[in-house]
Amino acid sequence: MKSITINGSQRESVGKKATKALRNAGQVPCVLYGGDKPVHFSAEELAFSKLVYTPNAHTVVISLENGDEFNAVLQDIQFHPVTDRILHVDFYQLFEDKQISMEIPVHFVGNSKGVKAGGVLRKNARKLRVKALPKNLPDFIEIDITDLKIGSKLYVTALENEAYKILHTDNTVVCQIKRARAAMAIALEEDDEELEEGAEGTEGTDTPEAEGQE
Repeated sequence: MKSITINGSQRESVGKKATKALRNAGQVPCVLYGGDKPVHFSAEELAFSKLVYTPNAHTVVISLENGDEFNAVLQDIQFHPVTDRILHVDFYQLFEDKQISMEIPVHFVGNSKGVKAGGVLRKNARKLRVKALPKNLPDFIEIDITDLKIGSKLYVTALENEAYKILHTDNTVVCQIKRARAAMAIALEEDDEELEEGAEGTEGTDTPEAEGQE
């Protein structure tokens, strides 16, 4: 998996006044969990653009000015409710021998038979949470939809991989091919027309009982 480096400075003070001063200076207060003790640091807000504003998954190298470096993943991020500025970021430290769970984006490839026949691809899951050792975390999970027909559903069980475990129930639908609304409307109209024609064909005809009573 690709990695992004974030350069930061360790924080000595973690109080509200110090945090406010950091934000006023264009810095984002951060905390790294998962090690022997939490590591408090700050980094420039622009340093998070490639990590936050992207559909791709990345690991992070946190490089502090004192020379310490940590491998980590983004765990949580808080935004200002009005300005959308980044207020706080939490990271979780990675260790080579410890598995980590992470959301991985799904890439759909191929031209579905069902779509060619007039169906519509519905992407039920654009990301999947997986668990693996850091070295086995994929950049994305690729799904070939070529053989999917109208009405077909693809479940997570079809994506099993020895390198990682997918943390979703077996009945989770990743994508499906549905009949287009226009095609459904045409089919309903045709059914209505057939019913009307059948009704017109029987209208005005006498039943055998009626003929015998005349």
